[in-house]
Formats: sequence, structure tokens, C-alpha cells
Amino acid sequence: MLNLDGAPFVVTVAGEKGGVGKTTVATNLAVYLKALREDLPVTIASFDNHFSVDAMFAIGGSGGHPVSRLFEADAAAQATLGEYGVRFFASERQLNPPDGDTGRLAAMLGASRLGGVLVLDTRPILDYFTRSALAAADLVLTPVKDRASLVNVASLRRALREEGGDEGALWLLPSLIDARLRLREGLGVQEFLELSARERGYQLAPTALAKSPKVESLALGAARRIFPVLTHARGTLVHHQLRELANFVLQRLDATPLPRSRRLAAQGSTYRQSRVRLTRLAGGCPLCGAIPEGEGTWFCEDTARRRQHLVHHSCLVSLLGSEALNLEAVGARLLVLEKPEPGRLQDMPAFLRRYDALGRLVEEPDRVALEPAALQTLLRALTGRLPEELPATRLFLVPGATDSPDCPSGAGYASFVALRRRVLRPWRPCGDRCTKEDRG
Repeated sequence: MLNLDGAPFVVTVAGEKGGVGKTTVATNLAVYLKALREDLPVTIASFDNHFSVDAMFAIGGSGGHPVSRLFEADAAAQATLGEYGVRFFASERQLNPPDGDTGRLAAMLGASRLGGVLVLDTRPILDYFTRSALAAADLVLTPVKDRASLVNVASLRRALREEGGDEGALWLLPSLIDARLRLREGLGVQEFLELSARERGYQLAPTALAKSPKVESLALGAARRIFPVLTHARGTLVHHQLRELANFVLQRLDATPLPRSRRLAAQGSTYRQSRVRLTRLAGGCPLCGAIPEGEGTWFCEDTARRRQHLVHHSCLVSLLGSEALNLEAVGARLLVLEKPEPGRLQDMPAFLRRYDALGRLVEEPDRVALEPAALQTLLRALTGRLPEELPATRLFLVPGATDSPDCPSGAGYASFVALRRRVLRPWRPCGDRCTKEDRG
């Protein structure tokens, strides 16, 4: 679990279309996270100017420090304790960008002691503040309620990519679903959104939020106070759905050894120099969180999810054993961790395959079976996703020192790409059923 006094795990609730329930999701998610895990620091801030965060969390008539303080040093000291044990930053009617650097928020959070979870509610436009929230996000939740909001996700994903974020962090949440409404051929709205999202290659959160007059009324009363679903609508379906959503976020939190902002802070200027590349080199070893330096490191790339890591050799040995990592003994140059099919690890084999400098599968033993527990730990750390969520997956690993020109994170990246291409080429025509002879 993350350090509760370090950089926070950032959940960004974002979408280009208004009226899809972003603020309802953000504010209630903060309450449910705190209720489910009382010792977890939870903070919320909104870059929009509707003041819903203040109306739910401000105690009495007192306000808190403004949300612009998030872009300054020591954000932890600026957060105000509010209702339900949730800390908050007060909304601002005129919120102006402090500069033109959308990486500033991530940098400030990476150096902060805010800890726990930070929930960011964003505007329905891809402005400086939304892009800053995307650049800092460990998890992006995007509520969608109709075709228009679903179509707009494409530009959100593009913005996430442009800001150097991980597209694997983006999850769609069907929202404000009226179960009585039927489209053509009897298809429900939720079914339509889920089918359309999968066709576009989006990930779906494990729940959806129903449309509820009771929930909507919580923000429509004469009083300035807005009440959460947890305390004033526990008899609704939405209560159970929000609890499921909060549990999903806690699972993602527990699967993250080091928050994104801390990894970027550790990496420093290297990230800025390489952010034009589709792949991103994380700052810390995904297994222990420390910064790999010098000898005894491995470079890992997950091409499907555009993630790169430097991993300590000692961390890999503790999971895989020294025999699997001894490439010189079999004349190998590249190690490929392969999960050949989607689904649970208990239902399928997974292997380490070894290849020489020409991209050829080495002689027997050409693959090493992995223990399910070790594989689950390694896949979760390297991909940032729960193993059962992953489709067929291949991760490429090569040994190299971080200060060597041959390390793929530096000048040697082009040669690594060429080797990776030679390894992948035989798989494309005939798939995973090819024999070693077929692969040549």
C-alpha cells in the first residue's frame, strides 16, 4: 500500500461533456473511500466553479484554502479538514493558470506529503486544469451517459496521451442510467454504452450509476448544504453502486506501489526530455519503489500499454529465481514474459521465453513456467493492472546498467526496438499456435 504521508494516489474524474455526473461521482467517491477505509487520508478538490465541493464538505460557514494552492509547494499544509473526515480545497470563481506547464501539478504533488487519495473534479473542457489533472492521474474515471459523451472520450484519451499519461489508467463509468429506457431492438442504455465502449477499446469500471430522483434531490434543496448518498440515500441502488466503485478504486490503490506524481518527481527532467515518445519511463522500480541506478537493473517495456520501467535485478530474482534470468547461459539477449490468453492466471499457463540477439528462440529449455503468485505480483507491478483484467500480454525485458549507452532507456533504445520487432514478426502471420520450427 502507498505511503499515507507521501505523494497521493490521484483519481481524476474527467469528461468533455457536462451533465454526466462528474461532480456527483467525485464528491460521493471521496465520502465512500473514507467510510470504507477510515485510516486513509482522502482529499478532494474541484477545478470547476460551481462550489459543490464547498457545499458538501465545508464545516459551518468556514471556507478552506483555495484550490490554486495545489499548484504551490507543501499542498498537505493547505488542505482543510471537512465533513465526513474528508479534506478539501475550496473552489475559486476565477481560477487562472499559474504558468503554461501542465506538469506543474504533478511535480507539486510528487514532492508533497498529502498522502492517501486525492480526488480531482474537472471542468467539461480540456483546458490547462483538466490537462494538469490528467498529467498527474493514477486513475481517470470518465462518466458517460449517452452517445455524445462516449464520442468525446476519444479527445480525452488523446489529451491523456499528449500529457504523457498512461492510457491504461482511463476507465469509463456508465452514469445516470435509466433502466426503463429502451433503444432499438430492446437494447438498454447501459448495454449500448458498454458494447460501444468495448468496440472502441475502452476499459469499463465494474459498475454503473443509475438515475435516481432521490439522489438528484440531494443537490436541489433550499439549503446551501449538499448531502452525500451515503448518509441521505442509502436505500437507493446508487448507494450500492458507489460502494462498488469505491472498492474498485481501493483495489487500484493497493495495486500501485508508487504514485505517478512520485515516479515523475524521481525521474526529474528525464521525463520532460522524453515526453514526445509514446512510451514513458517510470522513475522507480515497480517492485520496491526505489530508484534503480548503475549496475544490476533490467529494462522492461509493455508495448500494449506504453509503459516502461527499470527494475532491480535483485527484485526480479526474488520472484523468478536466478536461473530464469541467466541469459548468458543459453546465449540469450531478451526475455519475454508471456500471458498467452485473457482471464485468470489459475486457468492458464504463463511463460518466460528467451531470444538471442537475432530474435531467434533459444534452444531448450526455451521457456520457464512461472509460479502463479510470482506472476501475479510481477504483472500487477509492471502493467499497473490486476492480472485478471489483462488481455493476452507480452512484456519485454533486457538487462543493462542505467548509466550505460546500451541501456534501452538511452541511446540503445533503437536497437532494442529492432530486436523486439524481429521477435514479434514470426508471431503475426500464424499467432501463438506456431511451433518453434514455424518461427524459424
